[in-house]
Amino acid sequence: MTLKLGIPKGSLQEATVDLFHKAGYKITISGRSYYPSIDDDGIECTLLRAQEMARYVEQGLLDAGLTGYDWVIENDADVEIVADLVYSKTGSGKARWVLAVPHDSDIRSVKDLEGKRIATEVVNVTKRFLEKNGVHALVEFSWGATEVKPPHLADAIVELTETGSSLRANNLRIVETLLETNTKFIANREAWQDPDKRRRMEHLAMLLEGAIRADGKVGLLMNVQRANLDKVLYRLPSLNRPTVSPLADEGWVDVMVVIDEKEARDLIPDLKQVGAEGIVEFPLNKVIL
Repeated sequence: MTLKLGIPKGSLQEATVDLFHKAGYKITISGRSYYPSIDDDGIECTLLRAQEMARYVEQGLLDAGLTGYDWVIENDADVEIVADLVYSKTGSGKARWVLAVPHDSDIRSVKDLEGKRIATEVVNVTKRFLEKNGVHALVEFSWGATEVKPPHLADAIVELTETGSSLRANNLRIVETLLETNTKFIANREAWQDPDKRRRMEHLAMLLEGAIRADGKVGLLMNVQRANLDKVLYRLPSLNRPTVSPLADEGWVDVMVVIDEKEARDLIPDLKQVGAEGIVEFPLNKVIL
């Protein structure tokens, strides 16, 4: 049984390959090939634009794939959402499709779009938004460089943003948010009912989620005299609770904890001060709950 898996090509490609590496899978993309190799004989990868992924998964040409929630909605795709994978091309986080206009535009709300021209990649999402608000406007598909179209080629745009910096750089302001999105692990509904394929997809999703959960976290391992244990534990934040294990010397214990990486530089000196010894900081690839 081979799982046919879609890997997003384009802006998410590098972040996705890195995520799979942290999850324990090595994906190699060679030159112009659209069929990356992966070090798992049970998975067959295909490189596709995220915009098309949901359609091919729905039709069963792929068993599963990674794509944005926005493209599931835009294509009105009937697929199973296996996992919510909050990562992006610039790091962890979600992105938004927003209505934006030039700073000096008279458009202040969706109601002001009546009879206007809007450029966007998400034509269906935008049309539904306008219909919901009872507004009639011309929605045109944009092939790219959408931010430069107002005011001469469009009155407004609906564009994807993570930080808003590109919009600000093009003298645009956000009027409203239409949709919040992030990467989803989606599956074909028929493939999801296959016990072997479902088990493989669930295992893959668990490892990918674990890799995302580990991002920005480190482990701390230290030796502590029992007399100092309460003082050390008092200073320790933890994902759940610190692990305390006895050592051969009954007067000592081993303490292990998972913390945010940014906390380590301030925490380690404090731990040393209250009696922790042999403190080791180590990176994490996966945190499985």
